[in-house]
Amino acid sequence: MMSNSTQSAVESDAERRTERTGDRGERVGDGERVDGDGGGVDSTGGGVGDDGERGGEERHTGTASPPGLSEVGDSVVLELDDLGKSYGSELVVEGLSLSVRDGEILTLLGPSGCGKTTTLRLIAGLEQPDAGAVRLNGRSVSGSTFVPPEERGVGVVFQEFALFPHLTARENVAFGLKDRPADEIRERVDDLLELVDLADQGDSYPDQLSGGQQQRVALARSLAPEPEILLLDEPFSNLDVDLRVEMREEVRRIIKETGVTAVSVTHDQEEALSISDRVAVMNDGQIEQIGDPEGVFQHPESRFVAAFLGYASFVPGYVSGDVVETDLGTVPREQIHGLAPEYDHTRIDLLVRPDDVSVRTLDCEGVEASCGRVVARRYLGPTFLYEVELDTGESIQCMHNHDEEIPKSGPVDLELDADHELAWFPREQRPEDDSRYGE
Repeated sequence: MMSNSTQSAVESDAERRTERTGDRGERVGDGERVDGDGGGVDSTGGGVGDDGERGGEERHTGTASPPGLSEVGDSVVLELDDLGKSYGSELVVEGLSLSVRDGEILTLLGPSGCGKTTTLRLIAGLEQPDAGAVRLNGRSVSGSTFVPPEERGVGVVFQEFALFPHLTARENVAFGLKDRPADEIRERVDDLLELVDLADQGDSYPDQLSGGQQQRVALARSLAPEPEILLLDEPFSNLDVDLRVEMREEVRRIIKETGVTAVSVTHDQEEALSISDRVAVMNDGQIEQIGDPEGVFQHPESRFVAAFLGYASFVPGYVSGDVVETDLGTVPREQIHGLAPEYDHTRIDLLVRPDDVSVRTLDCEGVEASCGRVVARRYLGPTFLYEVELDTGESIQCMHNHDEEIPKSGPVDLELDADHELAWFPREQRPEDDSRYGE
């Protein structure tokens, strides 16, 4: 349960956002100015760091509305409209459009060089787009007009935290509140230090704090001026692995308690899936897919998304009536997500994850012939990841507990034991003499 002071900090943030955006579902009208409150990007605190598809499918540059988003409002806080950005001859962001709603946490996820950090810089005003527009609460801040970072009402949590080493935790949090009365600053800082569970560390300097504590101070400093939107640049990359999991949960809690709208960028799939209301997977400066984490993971719309979100294997199959025939056995057609009638009597690839497939040794009951060979094994602690090369040449990954008796090499059989819908893709490349599944 929140204390009275923490509750007041949360209520203050909510009231302030309501004043900015009007009643829920309404935006500030075009051309109407939303005055900054000192909560813009602090240019002295450091900068934002650098950073096979379904037949004819197009990348998604529009927005999606996943069902059942909790604690997310209807009003749109951030709109990116056909953004483009180049550095010299290199096109970094191309035709990128999306919207982020009030109270939503959206993560831009992708490999290094995909344009996610450049997109964050465009939102913050640290870069100007070559094309398109950025709108905050209906006000254009990049495009036909350019509003500097300090006037956007944007808070940024930097990858390196960018705390001032000569200031205490309290002084760091208060840095963006200089124009307010002293008693108001004191009350706001007290509330935020309690919110991030650092009420007893206000007089500590950054070098006296752990990495997780420094991150919480940086988050509190960004929240102090009550920004319209919070931007997080690879916020957990500088933390130890064990601390990352703890801080992901803590940061999500703090953001949700204050109700601030947030956009994060990361290349860490687990991080994006665990903290986000929606995930936008980026590749080559464009959005490949956007949606709620479970939907994007379970039903990827391109092979890139399928492979980037985790271990992915593609099992060849042939659609034959009510089943799909594969080297791992037949799969009921109803288990294949969205398999349309026009794909009857065609070859497809089924997406399987390591926990969808089991190795069966040849001495198991009913197993008389192998369908592949174990060619590699990787120890992951509680589990082993096996790579099995099928007799047809495809490579399938599967996962077993470390105490299971699975051969390290040699012939085995595989069983497809997924109990959920499987994603699929038209088979784009296959040997010309591949007649195993009919014509």
